[in-house]
Amino acid sequence: MNGIPLVHASLGEQELAAVAEVFASGWPAGQGPRGKALEAQLAGRFGVDGAVALSNCGVALHLALLALGVEPGDEVIVADYSFPAPAHAVRYLGATPVFADVRADTGTVDPQAVADLVTPRTVGVIAVDTVGLPADYAELNALAERHGLFVIEDAACAVGATYRGRPAGALAPVACVSFHGRKGATSGEGGALLTSDPAVAEHARLRSAFGITSIFDQAQVVGLPIPTFTEIGYNYKLSDIAAAILQVQLNRLDELLERRDAVAARYAELLGDEELLTLPRVPADRTHTWQSYLVTLDRSVDRTAVAAELRGRGIGCGHGTWASHLQPAFESKQACPVSADLFERQLAIPMHAELGTDQVERVADALRGAVRAHAARPV
Repeated sequence: MNGIPLVHASLGEQELAAVAEVFASGWPAGQGPRGKALEAQLAGRFGVDGAVALSNCGVALHLALLALGVEPGDEVIVADYSFPAPAHAVRYLGATPVFADVRADTGTVDPQAVADLVTPRTVGVIAVDTVGLPADYAELNALAERHGLFVIEDAACAVGATYRGRPAGALAPVACVSFHGRKGATSGEGGALLTSDPAVAEHARLRSAFGITSIFDQAQVVGLPIPTFTEIGYNYKLSDIAAAILQVQLNRLDELLERRDAVAARYAELLGDEELLTLPRVPADRTHTWQSYLVTLDRSVDRTAVAAELRGRGIGCGHGTWASHLQPAFESKQACPVSADLFERQLAIPMHAELGTDQVERVADALRGAVRAHAARPV
C-alpha cells in the first residue's frame, strides 16, 4: 500500500514552464524582472504599499526588526507556540525575546498574556498566525497603540487566510510571509516582507542586497555605474527562478486552498465524534489556510505510540509545532503552560492539496484506531 506523506508540494507543468522562461531570459539571479513582477503581484494581492521578495520568512523577520530600530537590550514579545523563527530574529539583534502564552482553543497568542508582559524595555510584539490561523489582531493592535509598540505579523503559514475580511499578511503594519515547501503557495524556499510603510520596504530591500541597489537595474544604465556600500547588508534576495514559480503558485492559490479546506472538512466529519481527540477550532471571524492539521490528543493517549503506529502503516505525522520557551537555545526561565501542554499533546496528520478522499479516510481510520489502542484507559 502506498504511503501518505505528511506534506506534499503542488508543483507541476505550469511552474516548470515559468522556470524555462527565466532560463531563456538570461537573468536567473535575484531582484530581476520576475522578482519585480512578483513584488507588484504581492503588493496588489495584499493591498500594501511595499512588498520585498526574500529568500525566506526568517530573513524577513530579521529585516523587519532592523527597519523598526530594534537594538541590543530591547525586549520583543513573541508568540510562544510556533516555529521559533521570531525568537531567533530577535536574538540576531542582541535583543531579548519574551515569550507570550497562547490560547488553548486556537494556539494563537493570547492578547492578555502579551499585555501582562509589557515592561519599559518592551519595543514591540511579533504575533504568529499559528499553522495558518490568524491571531487576534484587533486586540493586539489596540494594545500596541496604547503602549507605543510596533506589531509584526508572522504570517509564515497563513497566505490566503483572512481575519475579519482582511487578508493575513496585511493585519499589522509589517508582515512576513513564507513560501516554504509545505505552504499553500511555494517555491521550495522563499518569503517576503509586506508593509504599509514604503520606508520600511526600501530599508529591507537595500539591506537584503548587501546594502546596494539592484545589480539588474544598474546593468540597464548606459555607462558604468559603480555602487557605493554605505551600510552593512546581507544576501537575502529571492532568485528570479523562485519568483517565477511563485507567480504561478499565487495564481493557483485559491484553488489549492479550496482543496485543503475540503480535506479539513472531511477530517472534521470523520473524527468529530472521537472522544480521545480535539479537532482544530476556527473562530467565525477568520479563515484558516490549513498549512498543518493539528489534533490534540487526550491526556490518556500515548502520542509517541500513536505516531509510531501511524508511521508503521505508511502515514506521515509530526509533533505539531514548538513551545519556543522550552528550547535550550533561548535559556528562558519563563512559563507558558498552555503552549507547553499543546506541545506535549498535539499531533500533525497529513494535510496538503494532493490528498485524495480515500487517503483522508484511511488516515482518519488509522488515527481513530491508534488513539484507542494507546489510551491508558479502556475505550
